Amino acid sequence: MNIKFYTLGCRVNQLESAAMEAELKKRGHVIVESGADAVVVNSCAVTAESARKSRQAVRRLMKENPGAFLAVCGCWAQAEPEEAEKLGAMLIGGSGDRMAFIDAMCAGAGGTMIGDPKKRREPELLGSAIMEGRTRAYLKVEDGCQNYCSYCIIPFLRGPVRSVPIDPAARAAAECAAPELTITGIELASYQYGLGELLKAVGKAAPDKRLRLGSLEPRAIDEEFCRTAAEVAGLCPHFHLSLQSGCDATLRRMGRCYDTARFYRSVELLREYFDNCGITADLITGFPGETEDEFAQTLEFMEKCAFSHVHIFPYSERKGTKAAVMENSVPKKLREERAARAAELAARMERSFLAAQKGSEQDVLFETRIGHTPNYCAVEPPCPGMAGSIKKVKINGVDMVNMTLISAI
Repeated sequence: MNIKFYTLGCRVNQLESAAMEAELKKRGHVIVESGADAVVVNSCAVTAESARKSRQAVRRLMKENPGAFLAVCGCWAQAEPEEAEKLGAMLIGGSGDRMAFIDAMCAGAGGTMIGDPKKRREPELLGSAIMEGRTRAYLKVEDGCQNYCSYCIIPFLRGPVRSVPIDPAARAAAECAAPELTITGIELASYQYGLGELLKAVGKAAPDKRLRLGSLEPRAIDEEFCRTAAEVAGLCPHFHLSLQSGCDATLRRMGRCYDTARFYRSVELLREYFDNCGITADLITGFPGETEDEFAQTLEFMEKCAFSHVHIFPYSERKGTKAAVMENSVPKKLREERAARAAELAARMERSFLAAQKGSEQDVLFETRIGHTPNYCAVEPPCPGMAGSIKKVKINGVDMVNMTLISAI
């Protein structure tokens, strides 16, 4: 059977699609871009916009693949199975048990099989999944979240925290064929067996791999974690911290479990233990009740942290969350204007970080079109034919338009 995948949303969704693709290939099926007998949409519902894009993708793919068996899974399908059915989905799976989902699809079974996320107690053992031209793999070691931030629907769709034990996670890392492995999860800071101990075990099991960590809550970064992580030779000095706001009052309304002082302590510890480390972050602008003064505090805090890159999103309401019914909603146009202002500052900080790399020698993993340094700066390849390899290069300059480093062998 020829099967097309279309995936929306986070890295974990991408990994879960890749794991399903790998299993289907083992069973003799072919993953295609066109001419599909079956189409799988792995959906997202983290914001109202994500849900809209998921619905849009289902409609479009039905038109592009007439007669194909349409299967929809993921967080949007978990949240709105009736809507997925109305749009023509023949099989509807939720945010769990990917192997049972593809069993049903291969059997041509229709219906809905989403399950109750609150009852999930065991993690999925998906192994590592290779993406991005077979140069980088992802290993999911955790699923679920119990933070219940006021703007987030994910705890209701993914269920409670479940973690893959250290030994099977390390075995999966050892079996990985890619030169670089990112350890990830829905809420990686909640990994139940100790994130530092996991890193040590994975580093020992896969000593030839470069290792990265997915997005972290700042509470995961303490002295003990940094001391342990710094001893893992293959760990890349790049850390993505979930900020969301640089204003304490806004963080309280968001229901975040830290303040700016705790966040900044995490930044200081990482820079103390990891030379030339890249620290990136997420930011939401225009959260309900955010005043101009609170937004100014966020800009000031961003500059204090000197991030190497920031992902910025105007706030988007999500039905079913506390924030969706909060008073003092910020007009959408103002949310977008603040996002643009934050992006200007983020771009200045990124250019400064890139400029500081000039003259250095770095081991770069080259992918299809670009490569990445250990601290996750994008690098233009010095010559063709570099994809899939890690090469030591000299950083000669910076392309400030495309935000990439210029390298030479």
